[in-house]
Amino acid sequence: MKKTTATRFRKIVVRTIIYVAALYLLLLIPASQPPKVTAGEREPFAWRQDEYWSTLEARFKQARQIGCLQLTSRIDTNMSQLKQVIDSVATDSLAPDALVFSQMETGMFELGVLMGACPDRLTDYVALHNRVREFVKGQSRHWDMNSVAVRSRMYRLLYGGRAAIEEVIMQAPKAAVPSLTLAHDEPSMTPSAKILGVTIHSGDILVSRGGAPTSALIARGNDYPGNFSHVALVHVDANGGKVSIIESHIEKGVAIADISQYLQDTKLRVMVLRLRSDLPVLVADPQLPHKVAAASLARAVREHIPYDFSMDFKDTTEFFCSEVASAAYAQFGVKLWMGLSHISGFGVKSWLSAFGVRHFETQEPSDLEYDPQLAVVAEWRDPETLFKDRVDNAIIDVLLERADSGMALEYTWCLLPVARAMKAYSILLNAFGAIGPIPEGMDATAALRNDWFSKLHVRLKERVLILVDQFRQENGYMPPYWELVKLARSAESEGASAN
Repeated sequence: MKKTTATRFRKIVVRTIIYVAALYLLLLIPASQPPKVTAGEREPFAWRQDEYWSTLEARFKQARQIGCLQLTSRIDTNMSQLKQVIDSVATDSLAPDALVFSQMETGMFELGVLMGACPDRLTDYVALHNRVREFVKGQSRHWDMNSVAVRSRMYRLLYGGRAAIEEVIMQAPKAAVPSLTLAHDEPSMTPSAKILGVTIHSGDILVSRGGAPTSALIARGNDYPGNFSHVALVHVDANGGKVSIIESHIEKGVAIADISQYLQDTKLRVMVLRLRSDLPVLVADPQLPHKVAAASLARAVREHIPYDFSMDFKDTTEFFCSEVASAAYAQFGVKLWMGLSHISGFGVKSWLSAFGVRHFETQEPSDLEYDPQLAVVAEWRDPETLFKDRVDNAIIDVLLERADSGMALEYTWCLLPVARAMKAYSILLNAFGAIGPIPEGMDATAALRNDWFSKLHVRLKERVLILVDQFRQENGYMPPYWELVKLARSAESEGASAN
């Protein structure tokens, strides 16, 4: 009897092992490959000024040796000349290829060399950049925002000016860098609240940068690599001033957060954008932004809106982060992203396709800053988070170079059955309104690719941080961005040779 029972038990164990092995092997069957992509017709923007950057760095070293006392008059002269350039055309209507814009660009970079050596004048430098930005955005109101020449001009001046400022910030003592930069306090008649030193109005748009490697990929994976990876819409209650942030997360789709919850998520930088008060739709109805925010909030309360991994801004049944703002305003006759974003590079298209993106003419967070309908109100950043932002950017820029040459996003194939089981569990949780380990809308293979990509980024970052410290000790200053990219290339090359 005992022998029969033992035999039955063994058979059960063997069958169980066979069934589990069969299920494991079944779940190992690879998913279909992402659609093949080709490089777009557009040429992604490239500075192609390596020699110029090296020249600026050499001048910066000379300026450090001269000392701030001897540089004061040169700084004053350069700032005065740049202000005169702006004043000379303040009332003109200019074409994007006007010579004065090149003069502004060169002036900001040349002045940045001196400011890097004397960062105590940082506040004046930021104020000058704000003035350049307001002038350029004002001029762009009569430009074709889908023109490559226009987009390149705005990028060189707005992104380039910010980059120059942040080079200075990296060389400045932390105590000398204000975390908040006030830009243009665009008038608004919608309900408001004071947040971290800034008066925020209902209908304002927050663009920010997350701390995850995928956030860096979103920010940099664009024809015009940028600084931002996330968009959110602000609602301020007219009775009591309660602030609600409407945003779409990869993990859970559209959600509502209070300001403390919004800031709990890693934010390496945040910028406040506001619709211009002189737009015809706002002149006709100054409360329109509040109505937009109220309608968006009501929908988010009323229904579940999944995350849109395909980045199809024309489909309003699912939202990626930019759609929260664009779809809400579109219902009230305001078309944001007057210049659509394009993702043309073969490498970035391949990688984003592997994550589920199917639309490469879309609305990228970084590009919203260039919309002439919007004014930049304020920006939060500090040296520590800014440094993280720059290191992440440099690593992604280098990885995308490898992607252009054929490097694909990989994943640990033996973990596919486990990931699929976790996906099934996530679907069950989603059905009851909970969040699972794999985001709604993301398949198991994409989740494994994301894990592989994140681990690769972490490994490279560890090495880059060591190289940054060595650079600082050898040279006496923090590496400018072009040097960071070189260090990231070196770290990636070491990793490639080790593999």
